[in-house]
Amino acid sequence: MGGKSPIGGLGVGPKGIMSGFTYLDYNATAPVRPEAAAAIAEALGRVGNPSSVHKVGRAARAAVENARARVAGLVGSKPSEVVFTSGGSEANMAALTRTGAARLIVSAVEHDSVTETAAGSGLPVETVPVDDNGLVDLAALERLLADAPRDGLTLVSLMLANNETGVIEPVAAAASIARRHGARLHCDAVQAAGKIPVDFNDLDVDYLTLSAHKLGGPQGIGALVVREVCALTPMVRGGGQEQGRRSGTENVPGIVGFGVAAALAGSLEGNSVLRDAWEARVRAAAPEAIILSAGAARLPNTSCVALPGIGSETQVMALDLAGIGVSAGSACSSGKVKASRVLAAMGFDKDIAGSAIRVSLGWATTAEDMDRLFAAWEALRERMARRKAG
Repeated sequence: MGGKSPIGGLGVGPKGIMSGFTYLDYNATAPVRPEAAAAIAEALGRVGNPSSVHKVGRAARAAVENARARVAGLVGSKPSEVVFTSGGSEANMAALTRTGAARLIVSAVEHDSVTETAAGSGLPVETVPVDDNGLVDLAALERLLADAPRDGLTLVSLMLANNETGVIEPVAAAASIARRHGARLHCDAVQAAGKIPVDFNDLDVDYLTLSAHKLGGPQGIGALVVREVCALTPMVRGGGQEQGRRSGTENVPGIVGFGVAAALAGSLEGNSVLRDAWEARVRAAAPEAIILSAGAARLPNTSCVALPGIGSETQVMALDLAGIGVSAGSACSSGKVKASRVLAAMGFDKDIAGSAIRVSLGWATTAEDMDRLFAAWEALRERMARRKAG
């Protein structure tokens, strides 16, 4: 993203990215949109607790409710169904542990915030396998639900789009299966919202997770969309905020920024041209490279490429030294680079799962960014080939 002038002497450009650095890690976090940053700054300059009944309190409440309506508009839900949280991980935790479920069924490629919460919930947990593209096995889901005991609610958790491969899961079909068996379905839509159209009612899910920082809003704010007929016991008790579902004074600046980002978000369909061109160049230059999940519908901004024989960490570090930011697997693992659990669930061995990088584009990505990525990636590949040959 060239042409960025340093701000405040910190070498940070107008999109919040260091000058001269090519940022291709939008699935980890997107640059905050300037309009959202301006709204956050304005909100920080105002006083008022949204629970106060005086004028400035009412103004803060109005700001929160305006943002709630904007977030609801992003996914076609009712504003009253939107519960603000500290982020996607908290929303996932609430969906799995605060909805009265007696047992859980999760896909094998869910985000760690789902799999780790499920494992620590104390509830019986079943895992639905996926195929080699990462698509959930709907027949296996049907069998698991048919065999589930009927002495309590079963909750299925299936993400809408995978954070590593970009694969779009058949959530509406899974929700239909769940309903036939009296189960409910939670959908982690964190990676999908703002990249492809997301409609709460068309998906027919009961709980939907969102996160602001994936679509140009601030970090530390998310939401759980809860269908009106569905239960959600309090995540935090106290003053009764968020309709009694999450007490505590609302993060007004974060919520306002989330609302602005939600209003600006559309889809990233235009990224598919840049993504597909990058993948075509990879295939032409490196027959040994593997484009993961290329046989399935994917987010238009996401490319997961394995280069067998060159570890993910080596690639990420080399590209970073070349001024390009990409990821290996999920970016929510405390800065660790390790073989992808998602790719292992898809049936790939350690050599492939441990040699994959994720390139994720966004609202400010340019063709020049992708040119720089390919040049650096190809230089690394050639350098490693010479080293092995020598």
